[in-house]
Amino acid sequence: MRFPALSLLLSLFFICTHVQASADWPRTIGTPKGPFTLQQSPQRIVSTSVTLSGTLLAINAPLVGSGATSRSSSVSDTQGFFTQWSAVAKARQVKPLYISQPNAEAIAAEAPDLIVIAATGGDSALRLYDQLQTIAPVLVIDYGDKSWQALTLQLGEITGHEADAEKVIAEFDQRVDAVRHKITLPPQPTSALVYYEDGRGMNLWTPASAQGALLQDLGFTLSAPPASFQGSTSMGKRNDIIQLNGENMADGITGNTLLLFAADEKTVPQVAKNPFLAHLPAVQQHNIFAVGNDTFRLDYYSASNMLSSIERQFSR
Repeated sequence: MRFPALSLLLSLFFICTHVQASADWPRTIGTPKGPFTLQQSPQRIVSTSVTLSGTLLAINAPLVGSGATSRSSSVSDTQGFFTQWSAVAKARQVKPLYISQPNAEAIAAEAPDLIVIAATGGDSALRLYDQLQTIAPVLVIDYGDKSWQALTLQLGEITGHEADAEKVIAEFDQRVDAVRHKITLPPQPTSALVYYEDGRGMNLWTPASAQGALLQDLGFTLSAPPASFQGSTSMGKRNDIIQLNGENMADGITGNTLLLFAADEKTVPQVAKNPFLAHLPAVQQHNIFAVGNDTFRLDYYSASNMLSSIERQFSR
């Protein structure tokens, strides 16, 4: 006699759950293309941006396919996926759809109910926007004007994975706090930079960058270049990088420690041997450290790797 009652309770539960889920949709967020609305939670997402794919994986969004970059580089695996989330993509059977150049047919073949495009950058498929709209709703995301945490929250909101987004950010913040208490800082202040392979220039991260902000959260003090360099921001209106070039690049490096981004330990001796930098205190005192090839653009996975690198090199 209890089974009909149990059946009724289960039916009511599923009805209430469905009503609650339906009440959360549709959802709308602002994008570079204007307001974007999804009627329901996506079940098959294709990302045309290898940069955005890592964030979608971090929030457990249903990513079925992704564009890829050049295979087997210092930052990519044999499929063209970034090494920091390569294992996760493989475990979830995410399909590499094309290398570098967007392919609408390959995207359509995955029958997506949401296509994600980067507004800018080398992995943007914006030129195919109109064509892709005939396949599925197309979400355009600008990852160049926000932190990885803000990007994570934005993608979490529009995909219905906001709880996952909040969770990974909270876990990351806890780890930052733990690492901060485990490390002994190298001589401060610190110049955080990306060193050009030809040795003729570098990009200096500012406090406005995700990299600079994370270093400050860990207790590092970012060194500021002289005022004459402050206007040398690169890539248009970006305020996260100061570009230093030529024989005078050393004049912009005022830190007692150099942290090399988008670099591994092989880059350290290259910097140390650069004749333009030989007189710097950080070079003379051998305070040069690389924090990883995958740290040029941060997502949850690469930021976590950056934490691991700093913890490994500076733990008490």
